[in-house]
Amino acid sequence: MKKQTPEKWFFKCILTLMILLILTAFMTILVDPFFHYHRPLPFLTYRLYEERYTNDGISRHFDFDALITGTSMAQNFKPSEMDALFDTHSVKETFSGAGYRELAENLDRALSRNRELKSVLWTLDYNGLLRSADWAQYEEYPTYLYDDNPFNDAPYLFNKSIFYHGVLHNLIMTLSGAPSTTMDEYSAWERETGIDRVLSSYDRSELKRESGEFRQQDLETVTETITSNIIRIVNKYPDTTFYIFYTPLSICYWDSYHFSNTLERQICAEQTATELLLACPNVKLYNFFDQYDVICDLDYYSDGGHYSAEINSRILQWISEDTGLVTEENYLERLAQERAFYQNYDYESLHSLSREQG
Repeated sequence: MKKQTPEKWFFKCILTLMILLILTAFMTILVDPFFHYHRPLPFLTYRLYEERYTNDGISRHFDFDALITGTSMAQNFKPSEMDALFDTHSVKETFSGAGYRELAENLDRALSRNRELKSVLWTLDYNGLLRSADWAQYEEYPTYLYDDNPFNDAPYLFNKSIFYHGVLHNLIMTLSGAPSTTMDEYSAWERETGIDRVLSSYDRSELKRESGEFRQQDLETVTETITSNIIRIVNKYPDTTFYIFYTPLSICYWDSYHFSNTLERQICAEQTATELLLACPNVKLYNFFDQYDVICDLDYYSDGGHYSAEINSRILQWISEDTGLVTEENYLERLAQERAFYQNYDYESLHSLSREQG
């Protein structure tokens, strides 16, 4: 038997490695679990997961004329329900824990790539109004998936986690006959709801009293946050209708504002944002803070802020009927009613419940 020289062994190893890498890249491009290169193939089953990896691919390659976006407050929306109510063909692109800037940047990419996108449902997290314009909870993003540069795709093509949990997982699902994740199921969650659940995660004693004054700096913060992240996008795409709504937080959240002395400051921030948004003709702004049967019933919430999927369905129904529509003519009256209700609510009743639970 002819002895193999070290040089031949080395080159065979290199050749084998190159073949494996090429095969890995080919399989990743073919299956494309995050739709970076192409739309879903009809003969494959897909698991939709990892929003910050998947959403840009949905924007690139899916067919749709309406989009649902927002934080975890939007994850339980069902595009099928939106389509039935609004006669649309919608997709969902949500980002758990996102700031206004992250949502705006993704939406800008989606709108620039899809001129058929005529309707956007967009959550406006109430507790984000006084955050800085570039506030972000997450610092690391797969930005190589967001651009059109093919030369920085190596982290996608040769990623062990993507290959195992994306490529191979989709192939196994296909072979087993499992169905693809539906757009209704994508990013949706189920959590225990109810008074016990909410009050176990809410402790008023941890709150600190703050200055309730709405200062010039607050005015500038809200103005910059709304202008740079929402008004900029809205004005850039005047042919798109933006259905924007303030997320209806539970009465416990309002209690935290009241107890910490920041309720008036928060309502002033809301007024500033409202006036900015009402100046945009292609924005339809909604506020459900007068839906007291929901906000004051903790059975609909899993914590102080997150409502159940039933409320997402109600929100779609309300918007389709223009319930809660904010206009130039009614916004000051609505703010006055909101201020009166949440300043005078019997918050001690919540804490009597809390003591009973304890």
